[in-house]
Amino acid sequence: MANQYAVIGLGRFGLSIANKLFESGQEVLGVDINEERVDESHPFVTHSVIADSTDQEALKSIGIRNFDTVIVAIGNDIQASILSTLLLKELGVKKVIAKALNKLHGQVLKKVGADWVVFPERDMGIRVAHQLLSPNVLNFIELSKDYSVEEVRIPDQMTNNTLRELDLRAKFNLSVIAIRHKHEIDISPSPDKIIEIGDVLVVIGDNKNLESFANLDSKV
Repeated sequence: MANQYAVIGLGRFGLSIANKLFESGQEVLGVDINEERVDESHPFVTHSVIADSTDQEALKSIGIRNFDTVIVAIGNDIQASILSTLLLKELGVKKVIAKALNKLHGQVLKKVGADWVVFPERDMGIRVAHQLLSPNVLNFIELSKDYSVEEVRIPDQMTNNTLRELDLRAKFNLSVIAIRHKHEIDISPSPDKIIEIGDVLVVIGDNKNLESFANLDSKV
């Protein structure tokens, strides 16, 4: 059964989220005060409406409290972002995800009830820098200041070994939680799983250990 999402703010960030959810088979309502943006969103959402998310009655009229998750993706209008988040929580929306422009904005969003605050510009900058510094890292999720999950492409010279032989836990204190092979993914792989050329390891651990592993000399 599809979940119901509402995305408030149909700029590039909001529309990209809405489109991804829609393509995944979810029910997505797009909301924006700008008529042109609403018109442009039609191919990427289930429904879209023109509404002022800082108006409590407008939010009620579109049945916003019936949605499982609401994403506040408003662009540069910090006041509208904060007020919208506050009203959504007051109306009983269970999960509100809000986009923040900076640290202070994020702190205020948390104070008024946002369940999850995202920093797309900051996070993208960190992601690009991280991948420039560690070219073998294809993707990563920062779990905390010290721990992350990373997708790491290992050197060809390390392939044709089993996970047991690589022994990343002993050598780097890292745990392999999955292996991505072409378009397939093996969750909780066996220690006897052989790593092939092109395979990507999904590993979890301390950031310093992850960096050491990701930056192994390709001659290893």
